Amino acid sequence: MGAINNPNFEEKRNKFIGDLRSKGRSEATVIAYAKDIEQLLNFFSKEGCTTIEATSIEDLEKYKQSLQDNNYTPKSISRKINSTRTFYRYLIDNSIISDNPSEKLAHPKFETKPPRVLTEMEYRALRDVSRIDIRLYSIVEVLLQTGIRIGELAALSLEDIRKSKDGKIDYLYIKAAGSHPFRKVPLNKSAKKAIDEYLDVRPETEDDTLFVTKNGRPLLVRNIRTAIDKAFERGGIKNAKVNDLRNTFIAHHLSNGVSLVVVSKLVGHKRLSTTEKYLNLVKMQKEEQKNLKEL
Repeated sequence: MGAINNPNFEEKRNKFIGDLRSKGRSEATVIAYAKDIEQLLNFFSKEGCTTIEATSIEDLEKYKQSLQDNNYTPKSISRKINSTRTFYRYLIDNSIISDNPSEKLAHPKFETKPPRVLTEMEYRALRDVSRIDIRLYSIVEVLLQTGIRIGELAALSLEDIRKSKDGKIDYLYIKAAGSHPFRKVPLNKSAKKAIDEYLDVRPETEDDTLFVTKNGRPLLVRNIRTAIDKAFERGGIKNAKVNDLRNTFIAHHLSNGVSLVVVSKLVGHKRLSTTEKYLNLVKMQKEEQKNLKEL
C-alpha cells in the first residue's frame, strides 16, 4: 500500500483496512478498498483538508469531479463511491465522525450491459479447441458445467472432489472465502469425466491443489485466464471473457426451468436479485428463438 501524506488520514485508513480483514473480507477486496481510500485521502490532502471530520459533501463532489476529469469510466467512479461510502460508514460506526456526507454523493449514470452468454456454437468451439490440452479441457468443462468462479477453481484441492453420503453424486466442495460461505456444487457426468481424465495425467506432486503446472505448482488465476483467452482466440470467439462461462451456466439453467433459488445457491450469489438480472436475458433469448422459428 502506498503512503498517505497526512499521518492522521493514514492511521484511519489503516484501521479501516484492519476492520475489513477482521470481518473476513477477501484479500483482493481489502486491497481494492485500500487503494480507493488512499486515493480519496490523498485528494483531500491536496485540497487542504487536515482532518476527516472536517470533510463535507462539497469535498466529495470535488473528488468525484476530479475522477471524471481524469477520464475514469462511470463504472470505476461508481465503485470508488461505494468504497468511500463503506469507509464513511466505518467512521460513523466507530464514532469518529457524527455526520455522513457520503450518503448524499450520487453515483454517475451508466448503462449496464447484459451478461455475455456464449451461444451453443461458441461453447462447442471452445470445447473443441481445448481438447488438445487435457488440463485446459478439464478447466473449461468444470467452469461451464458448474458455474464456479475462476478464483474458486484455482483454489480447488484434490479433497474438494467429493461424493454425496449415498455415494451416488460427485460434487465440488467450494471453500468459504471472504463473505462467501462454503457450498456444494454437483458434478454432472461430463465434468466428472473431464476431471478424471485430467487426474490420469496430472503431474505427481506433494501439493494437493487440483490444477497444477507441469512442475507441480498451483496453477494461478492469471495462468488460467490467459489459457482460456487464447482458447477463445483459437475458437474465433469474439469479446468473451472467462466469467462468461459462469454467465452461460446461469442462463442455461434458468432457461431450462431450474428455479431462481437453486441457481443462486449453486453459483454462490449473496443476493437473489443478482441472479434475477439473468431472467430478462433468458426471456429475450427465448423470444429470439421463437421469432426465428416463425420466419
